[in-house]
Amino acid sequence: MAACYNKIQIRTQEIFSMAYSELMIRPMREELTRIGVEEMRTPEQVDETLTKTDGTVMVVVNSICGCAAGKARPGIARALQHSVKPDKVATVFAGADIEATDKARSYFTGYAPSSPSIALLKDGKLVYMMERRQIEGKDASQVANELIQAFDQHCVKSEATSN
Repeated sequence: MAACYNKIQIRTQEIFSMAYSELMIRPMREELTRIGVEEMRTPEQVDETLTKTDGTVMVVVNSICGCAAGKARPGIARALQHSVKPDKVATVFAGADIEATDKARSYFTGYAPSSPSIALLKDGKLVYMMERRQIEGKDASQVANELIQAFDQHCVKSEATSN
């Protein structure tokens, strides 16, 4: 009986750790990469981006869900048109970049795993977080406006936009 239980337990872990099909999520990835968001697919890429970037980094935990499609990604695209924005914008995909997503979430101290979610780090420290529960009740314009407020508060206006 114990051997049977162990096989079931192992199979359950395998099922829950399976990643989404790349073919299925490619358009969702491209919605962000098309606007200049850099993908982080490995824990090493996450560490490199978050520890070696001076200034501000926005990290998007992308997701397959409807609130990512209708609210988060369009809101991010609008917010990134603002004159003040993070020095770097990067993304991991929950359910696909599993280890990279876990590594990114390790930087979001004090927040439960949530996708989609949007974090803003300044010099490697978390300064702003928008969790799924805060995205669900908003439309894309409201998400954009809230991000713009965070950019204005935590990001430095670039030389090109201040002239």
